[in-house]
Amino acid sequence: MKIAILSRSSKLYSTKRLKEAALARGHEVAIIDILKCYMNITSDCPSIHYRGEPIEVFDAVIPRIGAKYTFHGCAVVRQLETMGTFSINTSLSITRSRDKLRSLQLLSRKGIGMPITGVAHSTSEINDLIKMVGGIPLVIKLIEGTQGVGVVLAESQKSAENVIQAFFGVKANIIVQEYIKEAEGADIRCLVVGNKVVAAMKRQAVSGEFRSNIHRGGQAKMVKITKAERETALKATKVLGLNFAGVDLLRSKRGPLVMEVNSSPGLRGIEQATHVDVATKVIEYLEKFAKPITSRSHYQG
Repeated sequence: MKIAILSRSSKLYSTKRLKEAALARGHEVAIIDILKCYMNITSDCPSIHYRGEPIEVFDAVIPRIGAKYTFHGCAVVRQLETMGTFSINTSLSITRSRDKLRSLQLLSRKGIGMPITGVAHSTSEINDLIKMVGGIPLVIKLIEGTQGVGVVLAESQKSAENVIQAFFGVKANIIVQEYIKEAEGADIRCLVVGNKVVAAMKRQAVSGEFRSNIHRGGQAKMVKITKAERETALKATKVLGLNFAGVDLLRSKRGPLVMEVNSSPGLRGIEQATHVDVATKVIEYLEKFAKPITSRSHYQG
């Protein structure tokens, strides 16, 4: 197969691993920077140009799209889909997962466990917003935040009010969530490929920190997940229409709770913690479900 990896840099760990895995299994690979793509949207011969030339049609694509490039990145994925390329995650599923509010609404509608969550842009009823999610302590998040950026733990009424007012002051959209104390600063990252959890790790926040993200200094190790955690991760992925995802869970008294579903999960932390070759699992999935495009000349400009 001819496989495209949409990535800003060929030097990124996940991009390198996916390329290595694809080459090892005899495929051709191209790494394409989405920001250097521009498109010809036409009904008879849709195309994408890259660095001054029309690109060939690929059999499959693996989108590695950063959160701040979601709009243009999904437009490129949609164009590839129009050209007949199989995407491991469709443009629609990526868009769903990147909209934190929309994704939470979809998950809640299907009865998937999650922390009690409030959403606001501006309101004078801050006290009611705090009560709505169970009171203090609580977690306040920017809807657009990633890797633990824009996430605050408020441990007093005053600090919660101050943080919420500060976010409202800059016209930010925020999520207010109950704090799951029994999780003790840890979460579970389940890596899903297709209908399987292929790897799982526990991320533990460092002392004095409640965010377990590895980018924030969190420590990761392999973990054995429960049947309920496995089922929750798979259901959450399916609800959003993803085939390749990282599902972040909290262990609570009422069972596993979904914190987030990431459509472009990093591979470094989970491969190093679990010693599972996740990259090869992704390529094997493409081999099973991506059908080679027999005629390419139609789209070569």
